[in-house]
Amino acid sequence: MTIFAHSLSSDVSNWQPLQFHATNTAKLANTFAEAFQSGEYAQLAGLLHDIGKARSSFQAYLKRCNGIEDGESDCQNHSHSGAGACYAPQLMGPRGYVLAYVIAGHHAGLPDWSGGETPSGALAVRLKEDACVLEEPAVRKWIESYESAWRLISPSPPFKFSRGDSSLPFWIRMLFSCLVDADFLDTEAFMDVSRSNQRMYGKSLPELAPLFFAHLEKKQRSSDGTPVNQIRRKVREACEQAAELPPGLFSLTVPTGGGKTLSGTAFAFRHALKYGLKRIIYVIPYTSIIEQTADVLRSFIGEDNVLEHHSNFDPAKETLQSRLASENWDAPVIVTTAVQFFESLYACKPSQCRKLHNIAESVVILDEVQLLPTRLLLPCAEAIRQLVSHYHVSIVLSTATQLNLPGIDSSLVHEMMPPSLDLYHSLKRTNIEFPANLEVRQTWDEVAVELMSYDQVLCIVNTRRDCHDLFVKMSEGTIHLSASMCGEHRSQVIAVMKQKLMDGEPLRVISTQLIEAGVDIDFPIVYRAFAGLSSIAQSAGRCNREGRLEELGRVVVFMPPQPTQIKDLRDGEYAMSDLLERSGGVDVDDVNSYPDYFMALHSRASDLGCDFEPLLGVPIPEKYRHGPSRPIDDFMHYQFREAAMKFKMIDGAAQVPIIVRYGENDSLINSLRAVGPMRDIMRRLQRYMVNVPRSRIPDLLEKGMIEELRISSRHDEASDIYVQTMPSAYRDDVGFDLFGEGLQLDDYIK
Repeated sequence: MTIFAHSLSSDVSNWQPLQFHATNTAKLANTFAEAFQSGEYAQLAGLLHDIGKARSSFQAYLKRCNGIEDGESDCQNHSHSGAGACYAPQLMGPRGYVLAYVIAGHHAGLPDWSGGETPSGALAVRLKEDACVLEEPAVRKWIESYESAWRLISPSPPFKFSRGDSSLPFWIRMLFSCLVDADFLDTEAFMDVSRSNQRMYGKSLPELAPLFFAHLEKKQRSSDGTPVNQIRRKVREACEQAAELPPGLFSLTVPTGGGKTLSGTAFAFRHALKYGLKRIIYVIPYTSIIEQTADVLRSFIGEDNVLEHHSNFDPAKETLQSRLASENWDAPVIVTTAVQFFESLYACKPSQCRKLHNIAESVVILDEVQLLPTRLLLPCAEAIRQLVSHYHVSIVLSTATQLNLPGIDSSLVHEMMPPSLDLYHSLKRTNIEFPANLEVRQTWDEVAVELMSYDQVLCIVNTRRDCHDLFVKMSEGTIHLSASMCGEHRSQVIAVMKQKLMDGEPLRVISTQLIEAGVDIDFPIVYRAFAGLSSIAQSAGRCNREGRLEELGRVVVFMPPQPTQIKDLRDGEYAMSDLLERSGGVDVDDVNSYPDYFMALHSRASDLGCDFEPLLGVPIPEKYRHGPSRPIDDFMHYQFREAAMKFKMIDGAAQVPIIVRYGENDSLINSLRAVGPMRDIMRRLQRYMVNVPRSRIPDLLEKGMIEELRISSRHDEASDIYVQTMPSAYRDDVGFDLFGEGLQLDDYIK
């Protein structure tokens, strides 16, 4: 009797035999894992992952699903993923536990070894409880039929592992990626041929490189010969020269406005072509600026060759091909967020991990790397180290503020910019004025009076509350920019700002720090509320950016009425205060200032991610250890799900998205109410969401500003999705009125 893996209809002649599926999956997984010399391990994972489908109960389940009566049909358990996990250690000895993790998780996700978030699904438990499946006659017969062929495959690990290192769990996750992507692709090829045939996205890097460099040459020829543009050309030349160096870890330390985006991409293309790397991945800190980078790259190499993958992506730009490519990053150039990139590297779910094997053999540009959250620096640095050491990835740490990542030997980082360029002084376009006395704070009224004395000025503050409180003190026509505005609103406001600056019109802007990274905007004067050194340097990059002023631009650092309550920002303030008090002053244009600042910042942090040591073996350098060593319980006892739960770059538990009413999105909200949170609707609504503190939700509900959506198609079921109700709760000037000061009396009348 033929054993089947998948069914299509009541006609069993159309079903996919298990052996075909296992073989196809094994071949694909082998191909994926060859990028890191682990093809045979992935091949075995593919051959073994579905042996539980040989169970008579699973075969009966397939028949029942297609309306076929079977005399042997029963309702006993037909789960299948545990069987291959139990068999792998029998076949391979201790090495088989690697595949046990991979196979056990290929549907539900990589498991913890014990306890953790799902104790009943822990691998130690499943290896005991599912072992009996191997004794079922049908499964035993299947194993006996193929065991001799499986034993001919005797893989060796691609590198050495040690207990105090996360190389092994990282490798397990990469093998897992190969299996789940191969499993999905072969299943799709059988179940949905037309969809499978759409999986073609973009040209190869060798085909795209001539396009990119032709456009880059044209852009540089057409740009004027200002000193800033001359330096940008030198930055590009240095990047292309560095591309000849062997793959590894690189640093691109260039002051803001020095042309890092295009020069870094030039490095990536040259480097990829020389060393046979397959894709370029651009990792950007904020969704608010990712579209700008993606649009620049599209203008150089074409719409269909840049995959934009982030939560704020405009669905109007999405095609079936781009949607499919975003599942596993099978595209030549990818632009994504730091959240998407790093959370995937520590994820456990198959949907998040499918893409990981396609990071291998890539050039990864980590833009504004200094913005990585301090509380996760050690696991982020460890992921960088693993990718470079074992997966043929070249990583570019792109930053305007030189950063030494804890856990990474700085001697192994190749700085692309030669000291002879002296970029920090040659690109000096501003004079930064620090407050004479850090103990003396200004009121918002005092700051507003100063700002209103200028025709064009940008003021950057630390929080949305500060942005609101200063904005209401300003004269009419001032622009507010913060995360209280949905993505669609922010994009429109930034476009208006750029046009006003281009036309030389008066423009005063009050913004949170979201404008600091990647927004190409150029003001003659910038005010910055006191913050860490990297924030001040980023703010200075919005002043006299193109160097067109006859004199240096002014950056005025001032003491706001109150210190910030946000811990990461507060640590930056304290570290900056320490630096100013010790040195008597700080030269932002001196590259040597930054290591001292980051050392002070990291010493103030209560935790850089030490929790990951007992979960995944992430090594903790002694100078960052706050307590005794906490190694994992035993070799191969990893807590994948617990680590995934802890590794959140944005604290989702503390923030709740609210769908606001902006533009013409009422019809989308009505569709959501009628049919529920379908993927397409939620994707289109992403650009109309504003995150608010969870602690504010009860108050906003009580005031009637928002409601929890009830889904009509689900009998008025609560959805845990919140939607703005009061029309005036969202304003054209400040976005969602989180502080409730613009609500109109009519809104309270039912």
